[in-house]
Amino acid sequence: MNFCKNKKLQSSQLNLFIFILFLLSIQLLNNRYAYAVTDESKKKVTSYIEHIFLNRNRAMLSGDLDLIQSFYNMDTKYGTWAYEYEKRKMDYIKNWAEKQGIKFTDIIPTVIVKKIKGVNDNFSVYLLCSTEYKYIYKDRPQVKNISKIGTYHNLQLMSKDGSWVISKEWYKDPFANSLDLENIKADSIKEFILSQDARDLTTIDKRRIRAIEYADKFCGAASTLEYDFKYNKKYRDYNPEGGDCANFASQILFEGGKFRKNYAWSYDKNGATKAWLNADGFKNYMIYSGRASIIAYGNYNKVYKASYKLLPGDFVAYEKKNDITHISVVTGADSRGYSLVSCHNSDRSKVPWDLGWSDKNIKFWLIRVHY
Repeated sequence: MNFCKNKKLQSSQLNLFIFILFLLSIQLLNNRYAYAVTDESKKKVTSYIEHIFLNRNRAMLSGDLDLIQSFYNMDTKYGTWAYEYEKRKMDYIKNWAEKQGIKFTDIIPTVIVKKIKGVNDNFSVYLLCSTEYKYIYKDRPQVKNISKIGTYHNLQLMSKDGSWVISKEWYKDPFANSLDLENIKADSIKEFILSQDARDLTTIDKRRIRAIEYADKFCGAASTLEYDFKYNKKYRDYNPEGGDCANFASQILFEGGKFRKNYAWSYDKNGATKAWLNADGFKNYMIYSGRASIIAYGNYNKVYKASYKLLPGDFVAYEKKNDITHISVVTGADSRGYSLVSCHNSDRSKVPWDLGWSDKNIKFWLIRVHY
């Protein structure tokens, strides 16, 4: 056996290994500096994103798409998709406003940038946006209604022609699964809605009032800066694992409504039961345990009149393709008595309950909770 040859081979391998480590360290160092964003760059990027969000909302109010098209890189499929989604969202909101007999008077975004990474004047940004929607019923312009929607955005900005454009954007949006605009005649619906008056909810049970208070405080990106736009830290956030809506609804009933846990409906440090955490399991448990009962079930045309029976502390379950995909808890009513809901993912605070109204494939469970 030639030991010298083996030693030379081992020495060559060692040198190669050291060289590879050297290259990796240089690469890591380059990455570190490539993604080190200065405070000045952060300010500029944040200011530009706020400018984008303000103009998107102005476009939604005016219906003028020319206000936002220049913000997107239409040369890439992801930039085009991001623009086309905003267009569909604008069409849906316009359609809902016509059905409802309302006019949006202002849409105000609060942008909180969480992380920015950048290289060569291109940036990857993670942010939350808490958006306040103000609307009036056209025949009662003196009374303003306010709803809030919170969204979490992963946004990529790239430099183009001396400015930035959106090359990719993803965010969990409450309108995402509700944008089918089928040919539904809404005149009779609007006539009924406009015939309703405000409801007096001041005499509701104290447990229902406490449920509303809990929902207002912990509805995340749809809450207020006072609560830091966060969930209750006592509970795990299940959004990364499929959704947190039933978890939040259970918290509202337990923490606010003072319903007791049991073997079927429970949460602790080890996790949660299906009835606590799963949207379908939550709906079924509440009904079959006797803690709740059905007010109405069906597509929007079948249930919208019955929705005026909903009280704060009740809930709405949303069904698509025979599966409960979402839970929202009723937390109020607007100036025409139209029921408003709050929920997680997407985070909502006192938003009209009927997202998806124009999609005949979406069915609604309106559920009375027995306090």
